[in-house]
Amino acid sequence: MFHSRNLIKSSCGSSAHKNDFRVTFLLIGLFIFATLVFVGSAQSRGAPESFADLVEEISPAVVNITTSTNVAQNTMPRGIVPEGSPFEDLFRDFNDRGQGQSPRSRPSSALGSGFAISEDGFVVTNNHVIEGADEIMVEFPNGTEFSAELVGVDKNIDIALLKIEVEDPIEFVTFGDSDVARVGDWVMAIGNPLGQGFSVSAGIISARNRELSGSYDDYIQTDAAINRGNSGGPLFNMDGDVIGVNTAILSPNGGSIGIGFSMSANVVAPVVEQLREFGEVRRGWLGVSIGPVTEDIANSLGMDTPAGAIVSEVFADGPADVAGLQTADVIVLFDGETVEDAGGLVRLVGKAPVGDTVKVVVLRDGKRKTLDVLLGQRPEDTGVAQNTPAEPETDDMLGLTLSEIDDAVREEQSLAPDTTGLLIVKVAEGSDAEGKDLRAGDIITDAGQQPVATLQDFEARIEATKEAGRSSILVLVRRDGQPRFVVLEIK
Repeated sequence: MFHSRNLIKSSCGSSAHKNDFRVTFLLIGLFIFATLVFVGSAQSRGAPESFADLVEEISPAVVNITTSTNVAQNTMPRGIVPEGSPFEDLFRDFNDRGQGQSPRSRPSSALGSGFAISEDGFVVTNNHVIEGADEIMVEFPNGTEFSAELVGVDKNIDIALLKIEVEDPIEFVTFGDSDVARVGDWVMAIGNPLGQGFSVSAGIISARNRELSGSYDDYIQTDAAINRGNSGGPLFNMDGDVIGVNTAILSPNGGSIGIGFSMSANVVAPVVEQLREFGEVRRGWLGVSIGPVTEDIANSLGMDTPAGAIVSEVFADGPADVAGLQTADVIVLFDGETVEDAGGLVRLVGKAPVGDTVKVVVLRDGKRKTLDVLLGQRPEDTGVAQNTPAEPETDDMLGLTLSEIDDAVREEQSLAPDTTGLLIVKVAEGSDAEGKDLRAGDIITDAGQQPVATLQDFEARIEATKEAGRSSILVLVRRDGQPRFVVLEIK
């Protein structure tokens, strides 16, 4: 018994001894914690002492691309003699003798960059680098050259896929997940700037989700030096993954000022796979026109915050129409992914395979509704022209002089036979409608997320909005066949 008590005492120690032990333990813990924080902080910055090891690892897969095009050339300067003149043949013969030959074309070359994505010779670059080329040459850093064949292009995101025939496996790089890249992360560009050959530049991601001019744009902005000739080259993260394809720069003088744009890998990679498999791009198609959900639109629909994409038109017999989507639905989820905005929805639909059935969640009349949509492939676009308004019987509401559309109006205004809605005949000066750029000749087809075909329909929607306690109403307006949403104040 004594032995047991002594054992307990010796294992616990005196009070002073316990305190010393706790202090020591605490200090050791703080030291370990500080070390981990420091290491984690250094890792999160991702700033290496040198980029040399990474460059040595991935650069063999980066290529220079040279193209040549036979451009038609006049053998005689224009304006020397009138076309069809009897002296025309004389001047042409004289010019040909001076040249020592009879040139009909001259070679034109262009330089760009690219990168191999497979050991059997598939190479990615920009479409504008190779567009119209008669011959495409791919040169690797070790000096080996190959003639390349064009597999396919996607002009929407300025991407081209090439194929070279190789006997032995070549070095290649892979696409990374560009969605996890953050503003402030280190990145590295490798390419052929200004035709100077293999060149490396480094910087950080300056911004994400930039849109320039295309429907599927999702550019990474970087301050890494990108110049003409870098087009088509890769933008790497610090793991050596391609997270972007260098495509454009913003510059007043044609040289780098630290504002370059790379198309995100998560947009490029699915397109490249389709080009590789089919030789063309087969994007999913929802069959709707969409617009942004502004704060005004969100308030008019009783939404807490602006989000999603609002449907401005549902194409007849398209996937959305068959599935039951309606004009003024706000799409908030697509195939399980949150729709942040209209551009985000375009990209989500664009990368979804044709023929897939996806769940689309919409907000309609303040409630969520889930629809199953069988995605199709985009057909040719069609449009309906509209002219100046007629002067039928009208009524004034919200600063608008409106007219119902009947067969006489359709004929006079050259409208399609199935055109419905209310024709705007006049817009009151100084009204909210004038401030929202509504004009005579515009057609209101929906109000308060409901179709309107008569003046009574429109008036009922205004009253329903007032009863709901809202001070503005969402209307869908068409001009020259193009839809847009406008929020009008109700007084």
